[in-house]
Amino acid sequence: MTTIKDSVHDHIAVEGVAAALLDTAAVQRLRRISQLGTVSLAYPSANHTRFEHSLGVYHLACEALEHLGVHGRQAERVKAAALLHDVGHSPFSHNVEALLYRHTGKYHDDVEELLASNPVGDVLRSHDLDPGAVAGLIAGEGQYGQLVSGELDVDRMDYLVRDAHHTGVPYGTIDHERLVRELTFLDGELVLAEGNVQTAESLLVARALMNPTVYSHPVARIGKSMLRRATERLIDDGAATPEAIRRMDDYDLIAALRSADSTESYARALDERDLFKRAVWAEIDDVPDSLLDTDHERVRELEAEIADRAGVAPEHVVIDVPSKPSMTESTSRVVVNGEIRQLGQQSPLVDALRAAQRSQWRFGVYAPEAVTDGVGGAAASVLGLEEDGGLVTEVRRGHYATLDEFEPDE
Repeated sequence: MTTIKDSVHDHIAVEGVAAALLDTAAVQRLRRISQLGTVSLAYPSANHTRFEHSLGVYHLACEALEHLGVHGRQAERVKAAALLHDVGHSPFSHNVEALLYRHTGKYHDDVEELLASNPVGDVLRSHDLDPGAVAGLIAGEGQYGQLVSGELDVDRMDYLVRDAHHTGVPYGTIDHERLVRELTFLDGELVLAEGNVQTAESLLVARALMNPTVYSHPVARIGKSMLRRATERLIDDGAATPEAIRRMDDYDLIAALRSADSTESYARALDERDLFKRAVWAEIDDVPDSLLDTDHERVRELEAEIADRAGVAPEHVVIDVPSKPSMTESTSRVVVNGEIRQLGQQSPLVDALRAAQRSQWRFGVYAPEAVTDGVGGAAASVLGLEEDGGLVTEVRRGHYATLDEFEPDE
């Protein structure tokens, strides 16, 4: 058994198959994958890694399994899946995942092939565990897959608390010990036991508050957009394959970006935090529906058209179209009067949080500071963002202070 001191859970005891997996290259690589990617550009202390998080998820999985009375080989499968759930992550966590998916057809939780061919698979088999079954749990399959990947998973419980701790933002603070203690299975579904509507609400509120303040902070979004654009150019120029990038760590990718002529300027900008600024920052109701649903190729065409109209280089215009507002946590299941109910059907908070989430959503067009006015005007015209004879191009600092109070130099 190995005991590891953790900043969130204090001491974590790692034993069994997890202890054998701990020093494999695939797991150790997670020390070099930042948990929050470009969020550290806004919150300098957010330098924690996927390795720490994976240990935390493993720890909470162990507690949940003990509470649920799950032991033996099934418990070992879940513990292995908890520790390995992030081994498929690409550099900078989710920042370039969508880009790589377009080329590889794989997200970070598509790890069956990785586990089967990696030395990790040898460790699993030596403990009489099927790598395919562990990969299925990571993908959320089956009754026990809900513990690893689902609306009430231990992954979410760890990252909210951990991200709040390392950013210094208190909104992600939840009673994760109570959440784990109140988990139960009813008719094969992972639910929170009777009397825990407020417990489920706390998870929902924490995620709803952390999203605009941390995960979708404007500085983080701009950095992510620049990193994604640079990585795409690296692929287009043949300097690296999507498959190779998927297995890089953060340092590998930055080194590759610094080494290529076409991406060196992006790498330098990220190194020096010399980021693009907001030329357009528009609310969801100001954005045409066709733009919300547009595909990647059309976004690139629109960026080129905006750049041409503004008289700037194509690489100096980046369009950022976030996913439409969603709240998967509202489907968390709680027991009320002996019945399983979705939180969205039981809690009056859900509708209010959905409305808040919609009001916080922003569409962005980013460009170097010197050309933001020209790019903003061109973008409003090209994208159909004209409203009542005016242009939706203001940054609206006073309109959403929750974001701006954390970015004094933005």
